[in-house]
Amino acid sequence: MKIIHHHIGGIEVPSRTGERSPVYNPATGAVTAQLGLADAAEVDLAVAAARKAAPDWAATPPHLRARVMFRLRDLIERHTDRLASIITAEHGKVLSDAKGELARGLEVVEFACGIPQLLKGEFSESVGRGIDSVALRQPLGVVAGITPFNFPAMVPMWMFPVALACGNAFILKPSERDPSLANELALLLREAGLPDGVFNVVHGGKAAVDALLDHPAVDAVSFVGSTPIAEYVHRRATEAGKRVQALGGAKNHMIVMPDADLDQATDALMGAAFGSAGERCMAVSVAVPVGERTAGALIERLLPKVRALRVGPGTDPEAEMGPLVTAAHRDKVAGYIEAGVREGAELLVDGRGLMLQGYEEGFFLGGTVLDRVKPGMACYDDEIFGPVLGIARADDFEAALGLVNDHEFGNGAAIFTRDGDTAQAFLSRVKAGMVGVNVPIPVPMAFHSFGGWKRSLFGDHHVHGPEGVRFYTRLKTGTVRWPKGIRAGASFTMPVHG
Repeated sequence: MKIIHHHIGGIEVPSRTGERSPVYNPATGAVTAQLGLADAAEVDLAVAAARKAAPDWAATPPHLRARVMFRLRDLIERHTDRLASIITAEHGKVLSDAKGELARGLEVVEFACGIPQLLKGEFSESVGRGIDSVALRQPLGVVAGITPFNFPAMVPMWMFPVALACGNAFILKPSERDPSLANELALLLREAGLPDGVFNVVHGGKAAVDALLDHPAVDAVSFVGSTPIAEYVHRRATEAGKRVQALGGAKNHMIVMPDADLDQATDALMGAAFGSAGERCMAVSVAVPVGERTAGALIERLLPKVRALRVGPGTDPEAEMGPLVTAAHRDKVAGYIEAGVREGAELLVDGRGLMLQGYEEGFFLGGTVLDRVKPGMACYDDEIFGPVLGIARADDFEAALGLVNDHEFGNGAAIFTRDGDTAQAFLSRVKAGMVGVNVPIPVPMAFHSFGGWKRSLFGDHHVHGPEGVRFYTRLKTGTVRWPKGIRAGASFTMPVHG
């Protein structure tokens, strides 16, 4: 049985705790590896390696750090097929989706290649007589990323390319459910020329997380996951004096106006609700048709497509949706479907009980549609993180907008309409961090920043883009005067340059 180790200081480091966690192939249900879990002592080894490497890396000129990112980009492109296969084998998503997440991660690597321009400071000449002012952005030191199972490549790549390009050393703590891709990224970074110790991977559960949150030598923590854990990470790490960005859960609504192109809206819903088996923080999990006629027409188009959804192992080129990541998660999602029916939702398509020949032990669940979901129902209030689409009907635009704005989450929201006034009103008034107009999953490009509002984000900074550069650097302002012409004698008043 394969055992997955930590990657610390440029080499594989076996866990000494004796604690292991099984890694599954979600399509077959088989255990494919055992993951060694870290305790605080092993986290300390990674932090020590990062601290040792950080000063030289911070002193490396930005254009040389950028060259490592350029080489990493080329290596990931060259190895995309192999990396996608690793993702599919442990996550379960179809290969095309795995390649898609690698492509979105690469966008952040490409953004980080421009770090010499991004780190250009500010300079003001003669702010006073013979006095200049300069503003610099400098790395924090050692930073950590704690990432979820649903995007084992893309979410870490939201973090470490920018952190490394800014001159920090990085410690990645990936999900225990699909950990192998993190080690592969470590090897590619080393091949790209990153010095040993600048990027480290530690595997583990809560003990490893808490050790990173509490460690005095970790200067900042980035996190993506559920809202309860994001809130915990933010509170504990800030209490330890760290800078924190913690992205939490979502319940993304898509409003469908009566004037929308319903064929386009239906296709958008299919991909946004059921792509990656709904295991996306930007998945559309609530459709909000405005008016009964719109609801009826939308459902008439939607249900045949959901019933015809091709579900299979991620390696099947014909599959549109793969299994869920674990049996426990599949059962949790099925529990939300049962609760929805019990609370009064109308079950239009039931994906439970799906069995595939040859994959009877796989963690499969078919696409599911619940109509007439309402606030107060668990299937509406909670982030299900599975292939379950709720339909919440609204009488008019104001009622639809109210549903979005009243929800505790504010990650993303979308509207489908042909009317510019309605679209502009939605864009201006909706309480969400990322907004789509006739775009169902409005994930920004890497040169913008990703993040939600309300209980979808804890901390002051979004990830990647300009916000990422600000998060991984400190601002230093210098006021400079050279000795020539300085008059002797002390001054005891507030300095005024003039």
